[in-house]
Amino acid sequence: MTTAPPTSASAPELDLEVERRLDGEGQRYTPNRRAVIRILAEAERPLTTAEVVDRGDGLPQSSVYRNLGVLEAAGAVRRIAGGDEFTRFELAEDLAGHHHHLICTDCGSVADFTVPPTVERGLEAALHEVAAAAGFTADDHRLDLVGRCASCS
Repeated sequence: MTTAPPTSASAPELDLEVERRLDGEGQRYTPNRRAVIRILAEAERPLTTAEVVDRGDGLPQSSVYRNLGVLEAAGAVRRIAGGDEFTRFELAEDLAGHHHHLICTDCGSVADFTVPPTVERGLEAALHEVAAAAGFTADDHRLDLVGRCASCS
């Protein structure tokens, strides 16, 4: 198991894809939206809005909130529920690469992790089997392990 998956796309490819998605929503890829995407792409884990603001070098909090909403609606960003009252954000999985989350119920931290491809294939097969038995067609999966991080254990 490894943490912090690398962003799948290079910076220029990422910008082109985000711009395409925003254009499909009738939105522009503004400098502030580009800054939010860059912050999330460089982050080692999902970030709260406050963390995006802190890393934003002058980005107004209201702009970060608004732009995260627009980017989420365009499918460039996804919302992650943490183990606390704070929502976190990360790049959409198809932009960041497939990964899972470790969520601490004590401090609320969320860490990304990946598993070896053979484990991922076995997990995918098992989940599809469970879904099929329930008459459900699974397109993908998200796995959150909930517990206590090393700092809280």
